[in-house]
Amino acid sequence: MDVKVEKLRVNYKTLEDFSKFKEYGLQELSMLEDLQANIIENDSASPFYGIYLADLLVARMSLYEVDAKYNRYFSPPKNYLELWKLEVLSDYQDHGLGTALVNYAKSFGLPIKTNPRAKSKEFWEKKDFAPVHYETSRDLGENPLIWFPKGYEEQLI
Repeated sequence: MDVKVEKLRVNYKTLEDFSKFKEYGLQELSMLEDLQANIIENDSASPFYGIYLADLLVARMSLYEVDAKYNRYFSPPKNYLELWKLEVLSDYQDHGLGTALVNYAKSFGLPIKTNPRAKSKEFWEKKDFAPVHYETSRDLGENPLIWFPKGYEEQLI
C-alpha cells in the first residue's frame, strides 16, 4: 500500500477526524484534547501527522522536536524527536500504516524517544527501538524506547 504521511492542520475538520479515533483507542491515547487545546483555524505548524485514505484519517501521531537544552536522555545533550500517540484505526491495522508513520519520523535523522502503550512493545522492537534502562526513566514513571539513526553516537545518560 502506497501511502503519504502529511502534516495535519489544526482546524475544525481535523478535530472532527480525531473524534473518530476516540471510539477505538484508549482514553489516554486520544489526541483530541491536545488538538482542542491548541486549535487555531488552519494552523500549519501543528505537531500532528497523519495518513488519509480517500478523505478518511486512518492513522495519526504527534511528533515533537525536543531541544538539547531540555535533554534528559542523551549524553552529550542533543536534539531528539518525541513520538507520541501513534494510532491506526482498527479496520486499517496490519496494512503498514503505523510503520509508514514511524519511517516518516525516522526520515528526520534525529534520535527518537517514545513511550509505548500497553501491548505495543513488539511493534516498536521490530522498528529497531530499544528500551532505556536507567534510574531517571523509572523516576519519571516512564518506560521509554529509543531509536538511533545509523552512525549516530548511541550514548544515553
